[in-house]
Amino acid sequence: MTAILGISAFYHDSAATIIIDGKIIAAAQEERFTRKKHDSSYPFNAIEFVLSFSKLKLHQIDYIVFYEKPFLKFERLLETYVAFAPKGFKSFCMSIPLWLKEKLFQKKLIFDELKRHDENFNDINKIYFSEHHLSHAASAFYPSPFKEAIILTADGVGEWGTTTVAIGKENKLEILKEIQFPHSLGLLYSAFTYYIGFKVNSGEYKLMGLAPYGEPKYKKLITDNLIDVKDDGSFKLDQSYFEYSTGLKMISERFSKLFGNKARNPEKEKLTQFHMDIASSIQSVTEDVMLRITNSLASEYNIKNLCLAGGVALNCVANGKILQNGKFQNIWIQPAAGDAGGSLGAALGLWYLELKKNRTINSKDSMNGSYLGPEYSQDEIEKKLKELATNFEVLDDEQLVEKTVLELCHGKAIGWFQGRMEFGPRALGCRSILGDARSSSMQKTLNLKVKYRESFRPFAPSVLRENVSEWFDLNIDSPYMLLVANVKNEKAIKMTTAQNMFFGIEKLNIKRSEIPAVTHVDYTARIQTVHKETNPKYYKLISQFKKKTGCPVIVNTSFNVRSEPMVNTPEDAFKCFMGTELDILVIGNCYLKKEEQNIPLTKDYINKFELD
Repeated sequence: MTAILGISAFYHDSAATIIIDGKIIAAAQEERFTRKKHDSSYPFNAIEFVLSFSKLKLHQIDYIVFYEKPFLKFERLLETYVAFAPKGFKSFCMSIPLWLKEKLFQKKLIFDELKRHDENFNDINKIYFSEHHLSHAASAFYPSPFKEAIILTADGVGEWGTTTVAIGKENKLEILKEIQFPHSLGLLYSAFTYYIGFKVNSGEYKLMGLAPYGEPKYKKLITDNLIDVKDDGSFKLDQSYFEYSTGLKMISERFSKLFGNKARNPEKEKLTQFHMDIASSIQSVTEDVMLRITNSLASEYNIKNLCLAGGVALNCVANGKILQNGKFQNIWIQPAAGDAGGSLGAALGLWYLELKKNRTINSKDSMNGSYLGPEYSQDEIEKKLKELATNFEVLDDEQLVEKTVLELCHGKAIGWFQGRMEFGPRALGCRSILGDARSSSMQKTLNLKVKYRESFRPFAPSVLRENVSEWFDLNIDSPYMLLVANVKNEKAIKMTTAQNMFFGIEKLNIKRSEIPAVTHVDYTARIQTVHKETNPKYYKLISQFKKKTGCPVIVNTSFNVRSEPMVNTPEDAFKCFMGTELDILVIGNCYLKKEEQNIPLTKDYINKFELD
């Protein structure tokens, strides 16, 4: 037996993964334990979990691999500061001491942290380092069902690379092409995230969700000034419009002047049609760049399979456009496409590339549906609920599903906590909030009364895999909610002439399909196909809902509120339940109604968490 621990930490979304003999055993993000969204600290709790789940002590781990190489990153930092000098001197003075004290000599830092887990761990030579984009590429290719594939990784920046192309075949993987910092599609998108008033590395989803409310009026302005894109998708950014290279802020004054407005202050300014048009414009540019890159790769290599990783791969709208484009027969996207997934890729990369192990292709789902986190037994759940002095009833599986379906049909918002927690940013039916997709008011209800976030944010449908093509223009697996497709024409409700004249948020309350709660203003949906093999209980729930209503689609959003990570423990779930306007909590086989609880609100979610 060979056990490998993969770690990502210190920049974005710290996480830990354990694989044993090449099989993914457990993976989790640190934020789920600390309750600090996008926690970048050393993933002590995540490592404790994966070790415990694997029933291993740290000294029994054969290899430990970090997801990037700090010396290469430091090289990029120094060269960048020299290139932009004297600009950025203040930032340089702030960052260099931190690097010299902690980040540069990470092997010793990681070793010292690892010893906290196990006093018998004493071999620093077990620690290895992977390259950032190699970790991403490995995370996408090795779990995929492909013997051979092109792997496209696009994010903010790793050590130097921001966009890389690799070819994977059997157990081999090689990066062949690279676009380097400061030219970055991910950072370009983040610059606009900042400009619209959302938090960088957190609010990019908002930008994507806002885009359909606008028109791409500023697309030409962007392509004429900010980014020079070649036919093959390679690009350069005009750095005079940005300041991220010097570490001060995302954009320069020249950027604001180009668009005629300063960056939005979210505390003082409401979103306007201008911001919606800006969002639409950068989303369109991003899609065009990704399409040019993938078109060029398809022509050059004549390989039918494409894998995607990196933060840009979480742009499910762009992913959907690549699929619709038809240049590739098959697309597979790593569900933890951001830095958290780097922990998985680093471990898999060491197994196949360094140890040169043979690869067995899993044609179904080697990620186990991305259900790789902690789980709690029925006894553990009941014990915790009793400690919290809750009122609940215990039902068998049949009763539980039947009652939950009935409440869904009555328009109730339901917290659904089952099995192993998801790895990656998407709730996939284990740490989810559920609702009736047929409801015209459900989107608004969930946004304003449960999630406490902006009303424009769309929700995703969970649909039975065998029924997906009856409701959406999609007929492939989309288990990780990373593909966007149109609602079927026969399920859509055409807008009237008067409705077509509406702008921006005016479009929000128009019923445009038989499943309005999951139909975005452009008639698209971010789809999760539900499979009996990977999540039988969730599959059974939706099947029963279909039997009762004729509709195999329900609303699925992550079980959390704004700026809080997805719930992890039964206690997290109950606190969120009591601090929001959720009606029902289904946790294991325990069934809780809000009106039967006599406990005051555990958390004031409305005021506690700031907008992201």
